[in-house]
Amino acid sequence: MPLSKLCGEIGDAVRRTVASVRKEMERGGGGGGRGGGGRLSRGMVPLFAVYAANEYYKLDWKPPVTAGLLAANTLIYLRPGLLDAILPTIDEVWFNPYLILKHRDLKRFFMSAFFHVGESHLVYNMMSLLWKGIQLETSMGSTEFASMVATLLGMSQGITLLLAKSLLLFDYESAYYSQYAVGFSGVLFAMKVVSNSQSENYTSIFGLSVPAHFAAWAELILVHTFMPDASFLGHLGGILAGILYVRLRGACSGSNPLTIIIRGLTGILSWPLRSLRGLFPFRRRQFSGRGTVGGSRTGRSTSGAWSCQACTADNSGWISVCTMCGTSRSGNGLSPLQLSRQSRELSLEELRRRRIERFGR
Repeated sequence: MPLSKLCGEIGDAVRRTVASVRKEMERGGGGGGRGGGGRLSRGMVPLFAVYAANEYYKLDWKPPVTAGLLAANTLIYLRPGLLDAILPTIDEVWFNPYLILKHRDLKRFFMSAFFHVGESHLVYNMMSLLWKGIQLETSMGSTEFASMVATLLGMSQGITLLLAKSLLLFDYESAYYSQYAVGFSGVLFAMKVVSNSQSENYTSIFGLSVPAHFAAWAELILVHTFMPDASFLGHLGGILAGILYVRLRGACSGSNPLTIIIRGLTGILSWPLRSLRGLFPFRRRQFSGRGTVGGSRTGRSTSGAWSCQACTADNSGWISVCTMCGTSRSGNGLSPLQLSRQSRELSLEELRRRRIERFGR
């Protein structure tokens, strides 16, 4: 199938879904209200679930935060059982700049990112989240990745709100200030900027080869060429949030304050488990080869990767504190991970000579 035809069909599917939701809202249905017993999938969600499970099965280390985000977005869309009565309806969480500023509605500000207007909208975003989440979380570590997602969510929504308000000066009120939007794509655009921020390679966007640094901008143009009903301002806000996040992380040394908070909460919640491990000690199997951003899945090749001197856990160069035990990163000497790689590159005779010099035998 030609690329233009495929993108056109995706755009038509999203437009039909948006139109059906708007008609349902006009009838008072709220786009999936309470008491309806949740939504029934037409087949796309189960197929994606099988695909995602298969991809996770191939990984030596399963990124938990990415899995949690996938599950949360999917469950909010399907609204099974009690969730249908607990969750707000989609018309209560639409991201609308006018309503957010008028009523100071934080529910719309934050929760709109986790709602989707249809099955195709959800699956398209979750496919993107699956790959971006696996790449970034395995490179950064779960704690740093979780704090990054939370930061990008707030920044992308805030920048979108600021842009919508600013455009009132140019008489664009009807186009953006009163626009309704939902979906996780703003955060996904920000994650794309972060994942490609240190890459000098080329990447493929809908079959087009572009420099990785401009991938998010190319996708923004192509998406709104074939899907004009998508939120342009929301996607643009995501890109700007990603750029701002990369600049701030480059200018600031040490861990993200939100990362420290999340690490502290994780330590408190995991204290009972650590206590049980102390009472019933057992040998813990060590895994390696969690993959890298833009690299292969076998073998960790992220620039600046280091191994903790206390627990030997591998950590990303983005962080200075071990995500496993909290030990600070040590000096500039070679880590055990680097030593093991170096030893594999030496000949057997050289290894034997060095062993004799070190141990005297």
